[in-house]
Amino acid sequence: MDGVLLGAWCNTDNTKNILDIGTGTGLIALMLAQRSTSLIDAIDIDANAVLQATDNIKRSPWGNRVIVEEISLQDLAISTVQRYDLIVSNPPYFVNSLKAPAEDRNAARHTDSLTHEELILNAKLLLNPSGRICIILPVNEALLCRNFALSNGLYCTREVHVIPKPNAAPKRTLLEFCFQPLPKEESELVIESDVRHHYSEEFSLLAKEFYLRL
Repeated sequence: MDGVLLGAWCNTDNTKNILDIGTGTGLIALMLAQRSTSLIDAIDIDANAVLQATDNIKRSPWGNRVIVEEISLQDLAISTVQRYDLIVSNPPYFVNSLKAPAEDRNAARHTDSLTHEELILNAKLLLNPSGRICIILPVNEALLCRNFALSNGLYCTREVHVIPKPNAAPKRTLLEFCFQPLPKEESELVIESDVRHHYSEEFSLLAKEFYLRL
């Protein structure tokens, strides 16, 4: 759900080059390819994820616009001169928590290999002056990340509090950053209606292009 939210929500207007950090299966990269005409670089540090994403992208209608590479964000930031109009990430979010036995699952879910501070600092290096960074995080981590970004010259221009069902507390936050101190748009998005497993009208409108039935 986090990947779908991010892929459907981020602004792809006027983007020629997009970077998807921690692509996993390639879901977000494919959603952005569907929503734009951009060239997309999708990176991941897990070899199996890269193989899966590469296969998924080859089977899609947008395989000629998406390149998957096994590389860390840190290494990419010091090895390329490419700058991106949009950088997206559904990053690892568990900090100092109990880990699973599987190393690939740990890398996907824990911040050991990419802290949120490293994400912001390295993405900033790869961003065009008028570009945007879009991420999704749990609420507490999002607050810390937003404050860290601001202290490093990135302004939060859009913030969406994602609520699982009516009258519940937010569980995730969608954040958009850029270099310009623009007025921030802040809103809420409720995923389900009052009826369990029935999506709200606002979520259905956001994500309908990516589901066979919604």
